[in-house]
Amino acid sequence: MLDSSPSLYQDNLFDRLFIALFRRKMAKALGQRSALKGYAGFVDLSKKMMEGRSAQEQQAIVAIVLQSLVPGPVLALIRTLFNPTPLVCELNAWFATVLFEWLVGPCTVKPVEIVTADGQTRTQNSGVHIQKCRYLEESRCVGLCVNLCKMPTQRFFTEGFGIPLTMTPNFEDLSCEMVFGQVPPPLETEAVYQQPCLAQDCPTAALNQVPCPKVR
Repeated sequence: MLDSSPSLYQDNLFDRLFIALFRRKMAKALGQRSALKGYAGFVDLSKKMMEGRSAQEQQAIVAIVLQSLVPGPVLALIRTLFNPTPLVCELNAWFATVLFEWLVGPCTVKPVEIVTADGQTRTQNSGVHIQKCRYLEESRCVGLCVNLCKMPTQRFFTEGFGIPLTMTPNFEDLSCEMVFGQVPPPLETEAVYQQPCLAQDCPTAALNQVPCPKVR
């Protein structure tokens, strides 16, 4: 059951600068602007990205936005200098709680179990618990969550930075778990692939379709 009580956010200067930066990058990649301001405008542009595009096309346009934020040579340098060691993954988790709070709301670092390439399990503080995702709460859309956040962000860190990242949204309470150092599984094997629309919240929900058609 979704919590219907809206969260209140007081964006500071740092938050507003990041929101404005992302809005500009999104508007440039999309070729159109939003009449809305602040975070609402950011979400509105996200919805415009979804219109008339397949899941793959949506993810591709977000990839353009993310790549415009970090130049290719910088990504290559990071991949060369930093292997995804436990320490590097833990530092990324900490940075995520500092840099992404404007986007997803309050979040904290947590210990997680990582399955290594040789099948071993180790515990490290490279998990991030997002208490109630601001983006998902504002958009109330499974497709936006998966195509414009989860999949492109996982790919950007895993392939761009060379630091594996798995994100697991919870559509019951709007929380999310990020695990740095864990290679993301194929989307088709995850529960989110079968997730129906948030029928009581999404204005464009396909009531008779399970799962959400926008994910496919």
